[in-house]
Amino acid sequence: MTDHRHVRASDHDRERVAEVLRIAVAEGRITLEELEERVDRAYTARTLGELDDVVVDLPGFDEPIPSIPSSGAAGLELHTGSGRVEQVGRWRVPQVMSARAGRWGKVRIDFTRADCPHREVVLDVEVTSWFGDITVLVPRGWRVRDDEVVRHRLGAVHNRPPEPPAPDGVTVRLTGRVQTGDVWVRYRRAAT
Repeated sequence: MTDHRHVRASDHDRERVAEVLRIAVAEGRITLEELEERVDRAYTARTLGELDDVVVDLPGFDEPIPSIPSSGAAGLELHTGSGRVEQVGRWRVPQVMSARAGRWGKVRIDFTRADCPHREVVLDVEVTSWFGDITVLVPRGWRVRDDEVVRHRLGAVHNRPPEPPAPDGVTVRLTGRVQTGDVWVRYRRAAT
């Protein structure tokens, strides 16, 4: 039987440990500086043992780590620790989505050719590293609200609509947090 500490960690395992760390900082158990250092260690961990070492001094680390919502609950999840994830082309937009980018992580969501049956879409974003980015491309006339995104340190949301929203345009409501890194909102003419 293989010792679990030597089993290779998945991106999902890393995301679960990052969630434990976010809870710990919210509870005041670790500082923001410790969060950044530990999240970096979690995203570069190769084994479950290395992930265990990131949270070993936190109470309840051996309990089941809160799971990331399933694709059914969140509608669509675009999460990456250090890779590139895209949702482009023709696709049907769910009402609730989430995007997560860690160190060197790049997420791109292109709504310009998508079929959106909703008047409002909630997109929960999280960027946890200096080099993480989430890019959201929407058709002109759509509205992107970013007032619910918590910005920490040098985290930023860049959102400058070139024109007022159309009366029948879709609203994308951004929630979540940007610790460091950026969320870029781009307005494009709808693709045909």
